[in-house]
Amino acid sequence: MERVLVIAGGEWQTPLVKKVKELGCEAVNSNLYEDSPAFAYADFCEVADVLDKERNLRIAQKYGVQAVVTDESDIAIPTVAYVAEKLGLPTIGSERAALFTNKYLMRCFCREHGLKVPEFALCHTVQEAEEFAQKLGKRVIMKPLDSQSSRGVYILDVPGDAKQYFDEAASYSSDHASVIVERYMEGTEFTVDGIVVQGRHHSLAISEKKHYAYNSSIASELFFSYDNERFDYRRLREVNDRLVELAGLPFGLTHAEYKFENGDFYLVEIAARGGGTRISSHIVPLLTGVDNYRILIKDVLGHRDAEQEFRMPGPYARCAVLKFLDAKQDGGVVRRILGEKEVRENPRVLELHLEFGEGDRLYHAKDDRSRIGFYIAYGESRQELTDTMAWVERTLQIL
Repeated sequence: MERVLVIAGGEWQTPLVKKVKELGCEAVNSNLYEDSPAFAYADFCEVADVLDKERNLRIAQKYGVQAVVTDESDIAIPTVAYVAEKLGLPTIGSERAALFTNKYLMRCFCREHGLKVPEFALCHTVQEAEEFAQKLGKRVIMKPLDSQSSRGVYILDVPGDAKQYFDEAASYSSDHASVIVERYMEGTEFTVDGIVVQGRHHSLAISEKKHYAYNSSIASELFFSYDNERFDYRRLREVNDRLVELAGLPFGLTHAEYKFENGDFYLVEIAARGGGTRISSHIVPLLTGVDNYRILIKDVLGHRDAEQEFRMPGPYARCAVLKFLDAKQDGGVVRRILGEKEVRENPRVLELHLEFGEGDRLYHAKDDRSRIGFYIAYGESRQELTDTMAWVERTLQIL
Protein backbone atom coordinates (compact mmCIF):
# COMPACT_ATOMS: atom_id res chain seq x y z
CA MET A 1 0.00 0.00 0.00
CA GLU A 2 1.36 3.42 -0.96
CA ARG A 3 2.03 5.96 1.76
CA VAL A 4 1.64 9.71 1.38
CA LEU A 5 3.10 12.31 3.74
CA VAL A 6 0.81 15.31 4.16
CA ILE A 7 2.79 18.18 5.66
CA ALA A 8 0.53 20.47 7.76
CA GLY A 9 -2.41 19.03 9.64
CA GLY A 10 -4.73 21.89 10.47
CA GLU A 11 -8.43 22.23 9.77
CA TRP A 12 -7.84 23.07 6.11
CA GLN A 13 -5.63 20.01 5.47
CA THR A 14 -8.21 17.56 6.87
CA PRO A 15 -9.98 17.06 3.49
CA LEU A 16 -6.63 16.29 1.83
CA VAL A 17 -5.80 13.63 4.42
CA LYS A 18 -9.28 12.16 3.94
CA LYS A 19 -8.78 12.06 0.17
CA VAL A 20 -5.47 10.22 0.57
CA LYS A 21 -7.34 7.56 2.53
CA GLU A 22 -10.23 7.50 0.06
CA LEU A 23 -7.76 6.66 -2.72
CA GLY A 24 -6.58 3.59 -0.84
CA CYS A 25 -3.31 4.99 0.49
CA GLU A 26 -1.96 5.27 4.01
CA ALA A 27 -1.72 8.85 5.28
CA VAL A 28 1.21 10.13 7.31
CA ASN A 29 0.53 13.58 8.74
CA SER A 30 2.95 16.05 10.35
CA ASN A 31 1.96 19.20 12.19
CA LEU A 32 3.13 21.29 15.11
CA TYR A 33 0.43 20.39 17.63
CA GLU A 34 -0.47 17.05 19.22
CA ASP A 35 -4.18 17.81 18.86
CA SER A 36 -3.98 18.81 15.19
CA PRO A 37 -7.41 18.30 13.54
CA ALA A 38 -6.13 16.20 10.61
CA PHE A 39 -4.40 13.73 12.96
CA ALA A 40 -7.79 12.15 13.67
CA TYR A 41 -7.94 10.88 10.06
CA ALA A 42 -4.31 9.90 9.43
CA ASP A 43 -2.78 6.44 9.85
CA PHE A 44 0.44 7.84 11.32
CA CYS A 45 0.89 11.19 13.08
CA GLU A 46 4.08 13.05 13.91
CA VAL A 47 4.47 16.34 15.76
CA ALA A 48 6.73 18.59 13.69
CA ASP A 49 6.91 22.21 12.63
CA VAL A 50 6.00 22.48 8.93
CA LEU A 51 8.97 24.83 8.53
CA ASP A 52 11.42 22.20 9.82
CA LYS A 53 12.67 20.62 6.60
CA GLU A 54 15.07 18.14 8.18
CA ARG A 55 12.56 16.89 10.73
CA ASN A 56 9.96 16.31 7.99
CA LEU A 57 12.57 14.57 5.85
CA ARG A 58 13.28 12.16 8.71
CA ILE A 59 9.56 11.50 9.07
CA ALA A 60 9.27 10.72 5.37
CA GLN A 61 12.23 8.35 5.60
CA LYS A 62 10.88 6.70 8.75
CA TYR A 63 7.63 5.72 7.05
CA GLY A 64 9.06 5.09 3.59
CA VAL A 65 6.54 7.34 1.85
CA GLN A 66 6.01 7.34 -1.89
CA ALA A 67 4.76 10.95 -2.06
CA VAL A 68 4.83 14.27 -0.20
CA VAL A 69 2.06 16.85 -0.51
CA THR A 70 0.24 19.74 1.15
CA ASP A 71 -2.54 22.18 0.35
CA GLU A 72 -4.01 25.47 1.57
CA SER A 73 -0.69 26.31 3.27
CA ASP A 74 1.96 28.59 1.76
CA ILE A 75 4.56 28.03 4.44
CA ALA A 76 4.56 24.24 3.92
CA ILE A 77 5.30 24.45 0.18
CA PRO A 78 9.13 24.84 0.45
CA THR A 79 9.31 21.98 2.94
CA VAL A 80 7.27 19.68 0.69
CA ALA A 81 9.53 20.52 -2.27
CA TYR A 82 12.71 19.95 -0.22
CA VAL A 83 11.64 16.59 1.21
CA ALA A 84 10.44 15.30 -2.16
CA GLU A 85 13.67 16.39 -3.86
CA LYS A 86 15.80 14.65 -1.25
CA LEU A 87 13.84 11.42 -1.73
CA GLY A 88 13.71 11.63 -5.53
CA LEU A 89 9.91 11.89 -5.54
CA PRO A 90 7.70 13.98 -7.87
CA THR A 91 8.00 17.63 -6.86
CA ILE A 92 7.63 21.16 -8.17
CA GLY A 93 11.23 21.69 -7.01
CA SER A 94 12.71 24.10 -4.50
CA GLU A 95 13.31 26.78 -7.12
CA ARG A 96 9.65 26.96 -8.14
CA ALA A 97 8.57 26.60 -4.52
CA ALA A 98 10.56 29.76 -3.76
CA LEU A 99 9.12 31.56 -6.77
CA PHE A 100 5.55 30.78 -5.72
CA THR A 101 6.04 31.71 -2.05
CA ASN A 102 8.40 34.70 -2.19
CA LYS A 103 6.45 37.76 -3.30
CA TYR A 104 9.56 39.67 -4.34
CA LEU A 105 10.83 36.86 -6.58
CA MET A 106 7.42 36.57 -8.24
CA ARG A 107 7.23 40.35 -8.75
CA CYS A 108 10.62 40.28 -10.48
CA PHE A 109 9.57 37.30 -12.62
CA CYS A 110 6.41 39.07 -13.75
CA ARG A 111 8.26 42.27 -14.59
CA GLU A 112 10.80 40.32 -16.66
CA HIS A 113 8.01 38.67 -18.65
CA GLY A 114 5.87 41.76 -19.20
CA LEU A 115 3.09 40.78 -16.81
CA LYS A 116 1.25 43.52 -14.92
CA VAL A 117 2.35 44.16 -11.32
CA PRO A 118 2.36 47.36 -9.26
CA GLU A 119 5.58 49.29 -8.69
CA PHE A 120 7.50 47.57 -5.89
CA ALA A 121 10.73 47.50 -3.93
CA LEU A 122 12.52 45.13 -1.57
CA CYS A 123 13.27 47.04 1.62
CA HIS A 124 15.67 46.00 4.38
CA THR A 125 15.27 49.09 6.57
CA VAL A 126 12.63 51.59 7.59
CA GLN A 127 14.56 54.25 5.70
CA GLU A 128 14.42 52.28 2.44
CA ALA A 129 10.66 51.80 2.87
CA GLU A 130 10.12 55.50 3.55
CA GLU A 131 12.26 56.53 0.59
CA PHE A 132 10.38 54.26 -1.81
CA ALA A 133 7.00 55.49 -0.54
CA GLN A 134 8.20 59.08 -0.85
CA LYS A 135 9.39 58.45 -4.41
CA LEU A 136 6.01 57.01 -5.45
CA GLY A 137 4.09 59.80 -3.75
CA LYS A 138 1.09 57.48 -3.31
CA ARG A 139 -0.36 55.07 -0.78
CA VAL A 140 1.70 51.93 -0.49
CA ILE A 141 1.21 48.52 1.05
CA MET A 142 3.89 46.80 3.13
CA LYS A 143 4.03 42.99 3.19
CA PRO A 144 6.25 40.20 4.50
CA LEU A 145 8.14 38.41 1.75
CA ASP A 146 6.60 34.99 2.26
CA SER A 147 4.01 34.81 5.02
CA GLN A 148 0.35 33.80 4.74
CA SER A 149 -3.14 34.71 6.02
CA SER A 150 -2.52 38.47 5.56
CA ARG A 151 -0.35 38.57 8.67
CA GLY A 152 1.99 41.55 8.80
CA VAL A 153 0.27 43.35 5.91
CA TYR A 154 -0.23 47.10 6.37
CA ILE A 155 -1.42 49.97 4.19
CA LEU A 156 0.70 53.10 4.61
CA ASP A 157 -1.05 56.39 3.91
CA VAL A 158 2.13 58.44 4.39
CA PRO A 159 5.82 57.41 4.27
CA GLY A 160 6.24 58.03 7.98
CA ASP A 161 3.84 55.18 8.78
CA ALA A 162 6.63 52.74 7.89
CA LYS A 163 8.23 53.28 11.29
CA GLN A 164 5.16 51.95 13.06
CA TYR A 165 4.78 48.72 11.09
CA PHE A 166 8.15 47.75 9.58
CA ASP A 167 9.43 45.53 12.38
CA GLU A 168 6.20 43.56 12.69
CA ALA A 169 5.88 43.07 8.92
CA ALA A 170 9.52 41.93 8.71
CA SER A 171 9.01 39.51 11.60
CA TYR A 172 6.68 37.44 9.40
CA SER A 173 9.27 37.18 6.59
CA SER A 174 11.43 34.07 6.61
CA ASP A 175 14.57 36.22 6.96
CA HIS A 176 12.92 38.34 9.71
CA ALA A 177 14.67 41.37 8.21
CA SER A 178 13.03 42.57 5.00
CA VAL A 179 9.67 43.44 3.47
CA ILE A 180 8.23 44.23 0.10
CA VAL A 181 6.68 47.67 -0.38
CA GLU A 182 4.49 48.35 -3.40
CA ARG A 183 1.99 50.83 -4.72
CA TYR A 184 -1.45 50.22 -3.27
CA MET A 185 -3.99 49.43 -5.99
CA GLU A 186 -7.54 50.66 -5.47
CA GLY A 187 -9.32 48.39 -7.96
CA THR A 188 -11.66 45.42 -7.53
CA GLU A 189 -9.92 42.24 -6.37
CA PHE A 190 -10.37 38.68 -7.62
CA THR A 191 -9.16 35.19 -6.78
CA VAL A 192 -8.47 32.50 -9.37
CA ASP A 193 -8.07 28.82 -8.48
CA GLY A 194 -6.64 26.46 -11.04
CA ILE A 195 -4.80 23.23 -11.78
CA VAL A 196 -1.88 22.16 -13.97
CA VAL A 197 -2.60 19.11 -16.11
CA GLN A 198 0.08 17.72 -18.44
CA GLY A 199 1.94 21.02 -18.42
CA ARG A 200 -1.10 23.17 -19.20
CA HIS A 201 -2.71 25.39 -16.60
CA HIS A 202 -6.50 25.61 -16.37
CA SER A 203 -8.15 28.40 -14.39
CA LEU A 204 -11.19 26.73 -12.87
CA ALA A 205 -12.93 29.08 -10.44
CA ILE A 206 -12.92 32.87 -10.13
CA SER A 207 -14.30 34.96 -7.29
CA GLU A 208 -14.92 38.67 -6.92
CA LYS A 209 -13.80 39.82 -3.48
CA LYS A 210 -15.18 42.28 -0.98
CA HIS A 211 -13.31 43.50 2.08
CA TYR A 212 -14.10 44.70 5.59
CA ALA A 213 -14.71 48.44 5.68
CA TYR A 214 -12.25 48.86 8.55
CA ASN A 215 -9.43 46.86 6.88
CA SER A 216 -9.24 46.65 3.10
CA SER A 217 -6.51 43.98 3.30
CA ILE A 218 -8.88 41.37 4.77
CA ALA A 219 -11.54 39.71 2.61
CA SER A 220 -15.12 39.63 3.87
CA GLU A 221 -16.69 37.87 0.87
CA LEU A 222 -15.64 35.81 -2.16
CA PHE A 223 -18.43 35.43 -4.73
CA PHE A 224 -17.66 32.67 -7.26
CA SER A 225 -19.20 32.61 -10.72
CA TYR A 226 -18.16 31.52 -14.20
CA ASP A 227 -18.60 34.97 -15.67
CA ASN A 228 -19.20 38.53 -14.56
CA GLU A 229 -21.05 41.17 -16.57
CA ARG A 230 -18.74 43.92 -15.26
CA PHE A 231 -15.39 42.20 -15.79
CA ASP A 232 -13.87 40.03 -18.52
CA TYR A 233 -13.25 36.69 -16.82
CA ARG A 234 -12.11 35.15 -20.10
CA ARG A 235 -9.24 37.65 -20.19
CA LEU A 236 -8.44 36.99 -16.52
CA ARG A 237 -8.21 33.25 -17.21
CA GLU A 238 -5.83 33.93 -20.09
CA VAL A 239 -3.59 36.15 -17.96
CA ASN A 240 -3.47 33.63 -15.13
CA ASP A 241 -2.88 30.59 -17.35
CA ARG A 242 -0.04 32.37 -19.14
CA LEU A 243 1.68 33.31 -15.88
CA VAL A 244 1.63 29.77 -14.48
CA GLU A 245 2.82 28.22 -17.72
CA LEU A 246 5.65 30.76 -18.06
CA ALA A 247 6.69 29.88 -14.51
CA GLY A 248 6.92 26.23 -15.54
CA LEU A 249 4.89 24.72 -12.71
CA PRO A 250 4.90 21.00 -13.64
CA PHE A 251 1.75 19.96 -11.76
CA GLY A 252 -0.45 20.87 -8.82
CA LEU A 253 -3.02 23.40 -7.72
CA THR A 254 -2.76 27.19 -7.85
CA HIS A 255 -4.42 30.10 -6.08
CA ALA A 256 -3.94 33.63 -7.40
CA GLU A 257 -5.21 37.08 -6.51
CA TYR A 258 -5.51 39.96 -8.96
CA LYS A 259 -6.74 43.54 -8.96
CA PHE A 260 -8.41 45.26 -11.90
CA GLU A 261 -6.99 48.71 -12.56
CA ASN A 262 -7.18 50.92 -15.65
CA GLY A 263 -8.46 48.10 -17.85
CA ASP A 264 -5.84 45.52 -16.84
CA PHE A 265 -5.55 42.69 -14.33
CA TYR A 266 -2.56 43.18 -12.01
CA LEU A 267 -1.14 40.29 -10.00
CA VAL A 268 -1.43 40.68 -6.23
CA GLU A 269 0.06 37.27 -5.42
CA ILE A 270 0.02 33.66 -6.58
CA ALA A 271 0.70 30.39 -4.76
CA ALA A 272 1.38 26.78 -5.75
CA ARG A 273 -1.49 25.46 -3.64
CA GLY A 274 -5.26 25.73 -3.61
CA GLY A 275 -7.26 28.50 -1.97
CA GLY A 276 -7.73 28.24 1.79
CA THR A 277 -10.87 28.08 3.91
CA ARG A 278 -12.32 25.18 1.88
CA ILE A 279 -11.91 26.85 -1.53
CA SER A 280 -9.84 24.10 -3.15
CA SER A 281 -11.31 21.24 -1.14
CA HIS A 282 -15.01 22.16 -1.38
CA ILE A 283 -15.83 25.12 -3.61
CA VAL A 284 -13.79 24.26 -6.72
CA PRO A 285 -15.17 20.68 -7.00
CA LEU A 286 -18.69 21.96 -6.24
CA LEU A 287 -18.57 24.46 -9.09
CA THR A 288 -16.61 22.51 -11.69
CA GLY A 289 -17.01 18.81 -10.99
CA VAL A 290 -13.20 18.50 -11.08
CA ASP A 291 -11.81 16.18 -8.40
CA ASN A 292 -8.70 18.32 -8.02
CA TYR A 293 -7.42 16.53 -4.89
CA ARG A 294 -7.54 13.19 -6.67
CA ILE A 295 -5.47 14.61 -9.53
CA LEU A 296 -3.03 16.26 -7.11
CA ILE A 297 -2.44 13.08 -5.11
CA LYS A 298 -2.08 10.94 -8.24
CA ASP A 299 0.46 13.44 -9.59
CA VAL A 300 2.66 13.36 -6.48
CA LEU A 301 2.49 9.55 -6.60
CA GLY A 302 3.69 9.66 -10.20
CA HIS A 303 0.43 8.28 -11.64
CA ARG A 304 -1.06 9.98 -14.70
CA ASP A 305 -4.36 8.13 -14.99
CA ALA A 306 -6.24 10.86 -13.10
CA GLU A 307 -5.02 13.51 -15.53
CA GLN A 308 -6.34 11.51 -18.46
CA GLU A 309 -9.82 11.83 -16.98
CA PHE A 310 -9.60 15.62 -16.66
CA ARG A 311 -12.09 17.66 -18.65
CA MET A 312 -11.98 21.44 -18.51
CA PRO A 313 -15.46 22.52 -17.35
CA GLY A 314 -17.39 24.65 -19.78
CA PRO A 315 -19.59 27.60 -18.80
CA TYR A 316 -21.57 26.79 -15.67
CA ALA A 317 -24.48 28.62 -14.07
CA ARG A 318 -23.82 27.46 -10.51
CA CYS A 319 -22.42 30.10 -8.16
CA ALA A 320 -20.96 29.89 -4.65
CA VAL A 321 -19.97 32.26 -1.90
CA LEU A 322 -17.46 32.17 0.93
CA LYS A 323 -18.87 34.74 3.34
CA PHE A 324 -16.91 35.73 6.43
CA LEU A 325 -18.75 36.87 9.54
CA ASP A 326 -17.90 40.00 11.48
CA ALA A 327 -18.33 41.39 14.97
CA LYS A 328 -21.04 44.04 14.98
CA GLN A 329 -19.22 45.79 17.78
CA ASP A 330 -15.46 45.64 18.24
CA GLY A 331 -14.98 44.08 21.67
CA GLY A 332 -18.65 43.26 22.17
CA VAL A 333 -19.84 40.21 24.13
CA VAL A 334 -22.05 37.58 22.46
CA ARG A 335 -25.26 37.26 24.46
CA ARG A 336 -27.17 34.90 22.15
CA ILE A 337 -26.77 33.13 18.79
CA LEU A 338 -30.04 32.66 16.93
CA GLY A 339 -30.75 30.66 13.78
CA GLU A 340 -27.62 28.52 13.82
CA LYS A 341 -29.52 25.22 13.56
CA GLU A 342 -31.71 26.49 10.73
CA VAL A 343 -28.72 27.70 8.72
CA ARG A 344 -26.86 24.41 9.14
CA GLU A 345 -29.93 22.50 7.93
CA ASN A 346 -30.37 24.58 4.76
CA PRO A 347 -29.35 22.34 1.81
CA ARG A 348 -27.87 25.36 0.01
CA VAL A 349 -25.47 26.04 2.88
CA LEU A 350 -22.45 23.79 2.50
CA GLU A 351 -20.85 24.75 5.79
CA LEU A 352 -21.24 27.13 8.72
CA HIS A 353 -18.15 27.62 10.87
CA LEU A 354 -18.23 29.67 14.07
CA GLU A 355 -15.08 30.46 16.06
CA PHE A 356 -17.07 31.69 19.07
CA GLY A 357 -19.91 30.90 21.42
CA GLU A 358 -22.26 32.71 23.76
CA GLY A 359 -20.34 34.70 26.34
CA ASP A 360 -17.28 35.23 24.12
CA ARG A 361 -15.96 38.71 23.39
CA LEU A 362 -15.60 39.41 19.66
CA TYR A 363 -13.18 41.78 17.94
CA HIS A 364 -12.73 43.03 14.41
CA ALA A 365 -10.32 40.92 12.36
CA LYS A 366 -6.65 41.95 12.29
CA ASP A 367 -5.69 39.32 9.70
CA ASP A 368 -7.29 36.39 7.89
CA ARG A 369 -6.82 34.02 10.83
CA SER A 370 -8.62 36.26 13.32
CA ARG A 371 -11.92 36.33 11.42
CA ILE A 372 -14.70 35.00 13.65
CA GLY A 373 -16.29 32.52 11.25
CA PHE A 374 -17.75 31.93 7.81
CA TYR A 375 -20.37 30.15 5.80
CA ILE A 376 -20.25 28.61 2.32
CA ALA A 377 -23.43 28.61 0.26
CA TYR A 378 -24.26 27.91 -3.37
CA GLY A 379 -27.06 28.30 -5.89
CA GLU A 380 -27.84 27.04 -9.37
CA SER A 381 -27.94 30.67 -10.49
CA ARG A 382 -26.65 34.01 -9.26
CA GLN A 383 -30.16 34.99 -8.17
CA GLU A 384 -30.71 31.79 -6.23
CA LEU A 385 -27.46 32.29 -4.37
CA THR A 386 -28.22 35.95 -3.68
CA ASP A 387 -31.58 34.93 -2.22
CA THR A 388 -29.91 32.28 -0.03
CA MET A 389 -27.38 34.81 1.25
CA ALA A 390 -30.17 37.23 2.16
CA TRP A 391 -31.98 34.42 4.02
CA VAL A 392 -28.81 33.55 5.99
CA GLU A 393 -28.29 37.19 6.93
CA ARG A 394 -31.87 37.36 8.26
CA THR A 395 -31.75 33.99 10.02
CA LEU A 396 -28.34 33.94 11.69
CA GLN A 397 -28.32 36.60 14.39
CA ILE A 398 -25.44 37.27 16.74
CA LEU A 399 -26.77 39.31 19.62
